[in-house]
Amino acid sequence: MELDGENMKNVSAHAYEETLDPEESFSTINPDMRVAFILMNKFTLAPVTGLVESLRFAADKSFRSLQIYCKWDWMTFNNIPVVASCGLTIQPTTDFNLENLKNNYDYVVLAGGLLSETREPPQGLIDTLQEIHKAKIPIIALCSASFVLGKAGILDQHKCAIHFTIRDEFVQRFPKAIAVIDKTYVEDRGIFTCPGGTAIDLAANLIRQHCGDVRAQKGLEYLLINGEKPPKTKESPNIDKPDTYENITVTRAIEFMSRNLSAHVTLKEVAEHAQTSPRQLHRVFVANTNESPANYWRRLRLEHARKLMANTSAYVTTIAIECGFSDASHFIYWFKKQYGETPFSYRKRRHEIEKLT
Repeated sequence: MELDGENMKNVSAHAYEETLDPEESFSTINPDMRVAFILMNKFTLAPVTGLVESLRFAADKSFRSLQIYCKWDWMTFNNIPVVASCGLTIQPTTDFNLENLKNNYDYVVLAGGLLSETREPPQGLIDTLQEIHKAKIPIIALCSASFVLGKAGILDQHKCAIHFTIRDEFVQRFPKAIAVIDKTYVEDRGIFTCPGGTAIDLAANLIRQHCGDVRAQKGLEYLLINGEKPPKTKESPNIDKPDTYENITVTRAIEFMSRNLSAHVTLKEVAEHAQTSPRQLHRVFVANTNESPANYWRRLRLEHARKLMANTSAYVTTIAIECGFSDASHFIYWFKKQYGETPFSYRKRRHEIEKLT
């Protein structure tokens, strides 16, 4: 039987759909968030569930639970199953080791629960967390995992959210930490502490920062959380909140940078706004952020540009100018250096995935 042109086109399209492997296509997408969950024995299920379910809703455009834009793994210190405080057994999905944690994740979540398991954590776990902290990878401590971070000295001079029922013991054990009992979570210089509950507000804020308002709100709505939608203002980057750093000069500089992403402002002007000299600004920036003010400002601009590439249809040249780059070529160079692909590739792959989901 001969096929006319239209039927041949339909057959070709059908054959393509049959041979297309969605999972293979998804593997080419660099996720916006990569999270490692380290589960301690007798961990509390509720905050872990709230965090991972929020990630699940943000991970694809539909509701197929595909790990596309967000990815996560389950780990245990001994690479063996652990039992939650409610009796549920969880099997790890990848090995616990320092190199894996340092190279493959944007956040490391330590899930604690019963104090009998977190008062005296394994030394190997403490050593690993200290190395992760040195590597500037944000750590999220759920429930009594704050005791583990306290034992590791990571919470010294840091504000941390503690459940009111264990505050007295925590303060006695870790007097150098600054315990807070009236917050659902606290972030202080890359350390997040959540005393329990559902952790959904923490998850929503992280997703909003990395994936945008739409996907953060998607999780809140489908988890039946009656949160207010954020105001429709021009999206601004939030790589590190200004109050993350206690140095007032750094805080002033970051606030000024965030307000002037599209302006061709010099670092001398940034220093003047922060009431210091360019040399002193460089010194305090390196001391507090471990990078120069120029690199930090570029990261702010690139992160803002990445969100615009993912969430708008604006031309690359338009985005480049809006984010303070002199031209599209300059923007493309730094985008590829930061994210490993060009802006065109980044947008194209995400659009292809949206069609599949």
